[in-house]
Amino acid sequence: MTDIRTTPRRKVLVSGASIAGPTLAFWLNRYGYDVTVVEKAGTIRAGGYPIDVRGTALEVVRRMGILPRLRDAHIDLRRLTFLNEDGGEVASVHPHNVTGGVAGHDLEVRRGDLTEALYAAVRDDVEFVFNDCIETLDQSGDGVDVTFRGGGSRRFDMLLGAEGMHSRTREMVFGPEEPFHRYLGYCFAVFTMRNTFGLSHETVMWNTPGRAAALYATGDDDVHAFLTFARPEPPFDAFPNPEAQRKLVASVFADAGWEVPGMLAAMRDADDVFFDAVAQIRMPRWFSGRVAVVGDAAYAPSFLTGQGTSLALVGAYMLAHSLADRDHAAGFAAYEQDTREFVTLNQGLVGEGGATLFPATAEALRQRNDRLRKLTAMPSSAGRPAHSALTLPELTPVTPG
Repeated sequence: MTDIRTTPRRKVLVSGASIAGPTLAFWLNRYGYDVTVVEKAGTIRAGGYPIDVRGTALEVVRRMGILPRLRDAHIDLRRLTFLNEDGGEVASVHPHNVTGGVAGHDLEVRRGDLTEALYAAVRDDVEFVFNDCIETLDQSGDGVDVTFRGGGSRRFDMLLGAEGMHSRTREMVFGPEEPFHRYLGYCFAVFTMRNTFGLSHETVMWNTPGRAAALYATGDDDVHAFLTFARPEPPFDAFPNPEAQRKLVASVFADAGWEVPGMLAAMRDADDVFFDAVAQIRMPRWFSGRVAVVGDAAYAPSFLTGQGTSLALVGAYMLAHSLADRDHAAGFAAYEQDTREFVTLNQGLVGEGGATLFPATAEALRQRNDRLRKLTAMPSSAGRPAHSALTLPELTPVTPG
């Protein structure tokens, strides 16, 4: 059938091409929008640490047609071992007992495997602009005027920010990050190093009060190293300075045992160190005028919930669906109304994750270890209720306009 349009397709700019951005572009294109995605990186970012896709988010990727590809990329982590300060084993459990995942159903894939699958699903249908980003934006009348750092300017009917927790679009429209940033008391560094430990499809975590070191082996080759520590206030001076980040982590773990000295040595030479605060983004409103934010830019839940990727996928689907047959004002309002409860439930999982992975005091660590030693049950076949607390609305046919 020929799609005959009596009015021009509405033009939308999506800023960010990680997870929420390509998902949003995919569905907006299906609903008849003319979509451009701008990304400051030179290409889709490969690699990265493993991420989870659970509950309602599985239905999003199924409807996109990429579930079989992601099933093939599933890591199938089989064991999570907790160690005490001396390196002795406290307990070894199935990871789903800690994460609330469902074995044989939920997905764990390398971040790059998901981003590449999302990009492949949409790259032929929408415009991608790499090595560029938004320099300025101006909402006036019936559109958003955007100038790009690489030069040139264009006008769009809507702008949707999907750049992550430190979103530039959010800052330009809603103001500085600080009022929305809920610091959770920890900082972390993650990087890859050689797997000289004989680990495969498993994670080993060493804890002392307020500090944790983990080796995460997705296969037999490299491992992802995590160093996490409690800190009363975020180290704002270190965020823009990679050398300061390395020095801070090295000083916090200077007297640590187990494999930590080797991890610190690997961190000094690693070219993929990612350092940040463990935090959430909590906004009273996700849209203003013709601009809305989605995913971590609007409601980062932190990795303590294990739901960042799933919220990005579900939020992008809900935003696109809400805009399918509405104008921007009604669509944005519907997106927030229909999605916020799901977001709030999943952000609320943060307390469970922090208490299990990073006990901050000696007493909390002792209690955590006692709970782990008693944990003998198989993982639940239902998962955590929050993961599936939203039922996706049905697909809406494309309407002219």
